[in-house]
Amino acid sequence: MKVVTIKDVAARAGVSPKTVSRVINGEQHVRAEIREHVMRVVDELAYKPNAFARGLSSSRSFLIGLFVDDPFSGYAADLQRGAIDQCRMYSHHLVIEAVERERPDWLAQIDATLRELRLSGAILAAPVCDWSEVLELFESHDIPVVRLSPATDPGRAQQVQIDDRAAAREMTERLIALGHRDIAFVRGHTAHGAAALRWQGFADACADAGITIPARRVLQGDFSFKSGLAAGEAILADDDRPTAIFASNDKMAFGVLMVAMRHGIAVPGALSIAGFDDDEISRMAWPQLTTINQPNAEMAKVAVDLLIGNNPQVKKEPGESVELSYSLVERESSGPVMNGMA
Repeated sequence: MKVVTIKDVAARAGVSPKTVSRVINGEQHVRAEIREHVMRVVDELAYKPNAFARGLSSSRSFLIGLFVDDPFSGYAADLQRGAIDQCRMYSHHLVIEAVERERPDWLAQIDATLRELRLSGAILAAPVCDWSEVLELFESHDIPVVRLSPATDPGRAQQVQIDDRAAAREMTERLIALGHRDIAFVRGHTAHGAAALRWQGFADACADAGITIPARRVLQGDFSFKSGLAAGEAILADDDRPTAIFASNDKMAFGVLMVAMRHGIAVPGALSIAGFDDDEISRMAWPQLTTINQPNAEMAKVAVDLLIGNNPQVKKEPGESVELSYSLVERESSGPVMNGMA
């Protein structure tokens, strides 16, 4: 088969090769109708730009970096799916980088990566987006970044987020509406800004309902399944147990659910459990978990738009904050309080 070239696209579209190049590279100074026409021709001819040649002909690598602390988590997987899809739209490629802060040379590794790859931009996931050393390093290399759900230095870079506090409040209000007044809460990792916001949302709803939160009903987790197991054992090991448990993410909620099953506690009959994120594990669990849907893949897509895209719906102002919608997903793990348990 003949390899389709940029000249073939230009000839079919009736424009110059330079115009095709501008469209493919996501440059701003091309009229919308011309951009759409050229992209239709690109699709028709199944044209695939040579990323290596494009990188040689410019100072850009056409690579977007996604920097995460745990590349194997469900959260990171969702971000990858969204970012990969959107990068493909703009003929860019995604590079996944694990930030291993426990290593003594972790910052030097990031520095070496930035020197070698010449990234067009980077997406910094929580909690990496809140580490000042990382932000300073990207600034020193003059690489634009988008921060996902940051908790510190608002306005330092463009960011994408949901309202974690409002979402946690809504979940708590739903549990209260089901008759629960003795609700335990499993907090998330202290390094994640979202963990504090989710706790605040829970506390807000309880205060408005006149519910006092005893210290024994608040457990510290770290967003891992293991910490959910530990919290579940601490809460459910004796007869003095709450009627509902709200965990700051689905992994921990799943851990609590496993402990409840081990102790023969019916869910949701004797205990309601709720999580946060709508991770894949929330649908694999049985009963399936009531949770907050955080649109992680969509957040990554918007981040790519902010870095390289031409989406007119996404502004590109310094410090721009884009807030996406969340939703409460009610499944089988939550239900009304049984008579005599409230």
